[in-house]
Amino acid sequence: MKLKKGDFITLSYTGKLKESNQVFDTTDEKAAKDAGVYNEKSKYKPVTVCIGEGDVLKGLDEDLVGKEVSHSYIVEVPPEKGFGKKDTRLMKIVNTNIFIKNQINPFPGLQVNIDNMIGVIKSVSPGRTVVDFNHPLAGKILVYEFTIVGKVNEPIDKVKGMLSYHLAVETPEVVVEHSTVRISNEIPDLFKEQFEDKVKKLIPEIKKVEFKKKEKLKSLKRLKTCF
Repeated sequence: MKLKKGDFITLSYTGKLKESNQVFDTTDEKAAKDAGVYNEKSKYKPVTVCIGEGDVLKGLDEDLVGKEVSHSYIVEVPPEKGFGKKDTRLMKIVNTNIFIKNQINPFPGLQVNIDNMIGVIKSVSPGRTVVDFNHPLAGKILVYEFTIVGKVNEPIDKVKGMLSYHLAVETPEVVVEHSTVRISNEIPDLFKEQFEDKVKKLIPEIKKVEFKKKEKLKSLKRLKTCF
């Protein structure tokens, strides 16, 4: 059966730059190690995504429609459906003295944070430094090799997948009773409403999402100390 928008799937993928074949993202531990990009802090495993919801880059997301479970594919993603085209307006000239005053020795390739914007220094001269605030992969043609590991059908597995993928919850603790889902993991209040709305939108069977209530601190009793 061919997949369609709104389907939940378990996806394994490896993204590479077309021009150099360099791996920039992968869910496969072996692929990461073989490419020399392995990060011991990362969790390498297939991810659960909902097709058509922008969980992955647009070019890959669109290509998932019509594919089949347990099959592997390759798709080429142009810049406009990847990390965007290079925007010359995001190339900024910064007075070199600003870096010197902040005890930073600017050099090409150095990543810097200016006014909460991450950029990469492209060139340095005594008077000015050119900083590129485009995404590092902007303007690049990407190639994704991916496998549809399986289709996710049960509401509880969909919610667990969303918690893992969107909120980085390593071990989701979820119970589904009728049309209510109860989540025992600690979720920051900032994300609760948005997450609940997304769950109810993508999983029509779920009408209500309940989160674990914060435990109130018990009053401290006076302790007797013996000497």
